[in-house]
Amino acid sequence: LLTFPSLKVQKKMHSQCCLRLFDPSIFIPNVGYWQQHGTFYEFRTYYIQPHLNAVFLRLTNEEIHLRTAHSELIGYWSVEYKGLTSLWRRNSYAQRVSVWAALAQDPKWIEQYISKAMLMLSSQDNEVTYLVPWSKIQKPPKDGGVLELATFQMKPGGLAVWGRAFQAAVGTHTGSGYAHAVGVFHSEFGQLNQVHVLWWYESADQRAAIRHKSHNNARVVAVVKKSAVYLVSQKNKRMFPCAFSPIK
Repeated sequence: LLTFPSLKVQKKMHSQCCLRLFDPSIFIPNVGYWQQHGTFYEFRTYYIQPHLNAVFLRLTNEEIHLRTAHSELIGYWSVEYKGLTSLWRRNSYAQRVSVWAALAQDPKWIEQYISKAMLMLSSQDNEVTYLVPWSKIQKPPKDGGVLELATFQMKPGGLAVWGRAFQAAVGTHTGSGYAHAVGVFHSEFGQLNQVHVLWWYESADQRAAIRHKSHNNARVVAVVKKSAVYLVSQKNKRMFPCAFSPIK
């Protein structure tokens, strides 16, 4: 039986979570709690016509400043085999609306970028997410490397059902030094009951070696098994930072 902490206790716990990322003692099962805070993160995935991918990247590299003048870009990555993924910080839904209203009135944005970029797109996916209470954006220890966006489709019920087990699974990887977590995000609009973990590795080969090592770690295996009980499906994609990406 879960015991839900009071709002006063929750606030204290939330302030403490910034002191130590993935602290197993910090858990807030109330899914709506952190949504009282305005900040959310939007994943935007662009599928470019294959023969125009290089042209799209060159155009974006030249004109991205027109877009970042209006809101904060966290990262922009080329996805191996398919698409481009960007991550944006939003202060509130009202701020998001005002940004798009401003862009619609920005002649440079329209003429120099979006009117050209739209012709190269085949489709686009957007997803609104919140950081889980025990995570925060943490830049990689150095530039370069590769990122992995691991996506987990969990059973319905949210953090109150599987949050503690999932937190423990992530924590065993970060706590053991196997991987660096840039952030852990829970879906709000898009595919519900979905969690994204953005991992950073020095290289794809380092990731392969780490996975082999972790699979032979009895503690990691035991914790992951407990989390897997709540897992419906999972997928991932390897991403490489674009030249203009803040997180590389």
